[in-house]
Amino acid sequence: MTFSSLVFLCIFLPGTFLLHSAIPNLRVRNALLIVASLLFYAYGEPVYILLLLASVLLNYLAVLLMTGRRKKLMLVLAILLNLCILITFKYLGFLIGSVNELLGTNLAVPGIRLPIGISFFTFQALSYVIDVYRGEAERERNPFRVLLYISFFPQLIAGPIVRFRDIAAQLRSREVRIDRAALGFRRFLFGLSKKVLIANTMAVVVDSIFEADLVNVNLLTAWIGAIAFLLQIYFDFSGYSDMAIGMGQMFGFRFRENFDFPYAATSIREFWRRWHISLSTWFREYVYIPLGGNRKGKLRTALNKLMVFFLCGLWHGARWTYVLWGLFHGAFSFLEEFVPKLRKLPRVLGHLYAMLVVTIGFVIFRADTVGEAFGMIGRMFGGYDFSTATMSFVLQQLTPFFLVMLVAGILLAGPAEGLVKRIRFGTGAADFGMNPNGKAGLSEGGEKTVGGSVILQSVLYLAAFLLLLWCLLRLSGGAYNPFIYFRF
Repeated sequence: MTFSSLVFLCIFLPGTFLLHSAIPNLRVRNALLIVASLLFYAYGEPVYILLLLASVLLNYLAVLLMTGRRKKLMLVLAILLNLCILITFKYLGFLIGSVNELLGTNLAVPGIRLPIGISFFTFQALSYVIDVYRGEAERERNPFRVLLYISFFPQLIAGPIVRFRDIAAQLRSREVRIDRAALGFRRFLFGLSKKVLIANTMAVVVDSIFEADLVNVNLLTAWIGAIAFLLQIYFDFSGYSDMAIGMGQMFGFRFRENFDFPYAATSIREFWRRWHISLSTWFREYVYIPLGGNRKGKLRTALNKLMVFFLCGLWHGARWTYVLWGLFHGAFSFLEEFVPKLRKLPRVLGHLYAMLVVTIGFVIFRADTVGEAFGMIGRMFGGYDFSTATMSFVLQQLTPFFLVMLVAGILLAGPAEGLVKRIRFGTGAADFGMNPNGKAGLSEGGEKTVGGSVILQSVLYLAAFLLLLWCLLRLSGGAYNPFIYFRF
């Protein structure tokens, strides 16, 4: 995996970008990006490239036939077929295994390998079909634009989930400018650094603690593991989102923001407005609102949210810990609906409450089984064993590099918000996926300096270059962990 990462960084991405920049014709540019995207996916999943193409063809034809009396029928068929594909490849083994455990049967569990990014490209395909049905997007008659929309390699395998109506115009017309491309590449490098330097460093400690015998884990070790995973998953996933958004900018695309400093939230409701925005938006638009949203009373609203959180947990994978994680967040969302004071606590108390819930939730998310999750949570609040053996295990985790990255991660996750926004957006923030008020969205804007002086921007570019060298050294040394969301 390390070798393929270096090939991507040193050959694939720069080669594709240079060819794309040298081609003046948009159709040829799109064709290049389609070829590059298919090669990118085929490198890791040569067999499942056929599944990706079949998904594109299925949804393209469904929309093409979505006229007159057949309109609703084609929508239903498209949704069912997409869900059948997702269930077959992602959940069939889990469902059969659960039936065997529950009923004591011995049904054969198929050994189907999970296609990388199937949840992401399936949700994008569903977005296209539903948006056209609702009249919120135009039917695309050019199959190659639909293919590029679903298969575009920067966000194909780990998001963000892009809705067709947000990108349709850019598939037909977009401008590639050197200043925007440079800023996009800088953002890509900072996203890469978040992954390689912070997330991967946290991952070593997280794996060590969560794979250890609980006898060796005391209160201190459990909290170190929980906080380390809190930072690992954030910098792993937000790092990939930064990379995807940055690469999109390099090729003239503007994607919506996927994270808005979620660890600054003061309630679970606010956390989900800031965390994995593209997924929460997808569920709100295509599940929560169709179920009735908040239009049918407080109890129905809470139940609708609980259903969404259940599906959100299940979306992450075929494992009961993911389902429990979703229901855990859903329960607190339910609680906040009926106890509004939880959303109106003093800022410090609200932040402590939200982060405690989120941290415990991510312990459930990280554990391999529900039993392991409760075991680790038990150690977090009752592991009062400070023997020589347990304290030695604690000290083994606290290497100097881990401590430096731990402090950097904590600062970049919240307190250094202003600096992070300068790194992200530089000049003309409104051009790069943020509204002028800093909220996630798409808009056009001027070229006023948002990131500060020319000197500051030059320093940030120099820092990005140095970080690239550092990342290459770490990758060449084998310091790589696959992105967490690759398996979703």
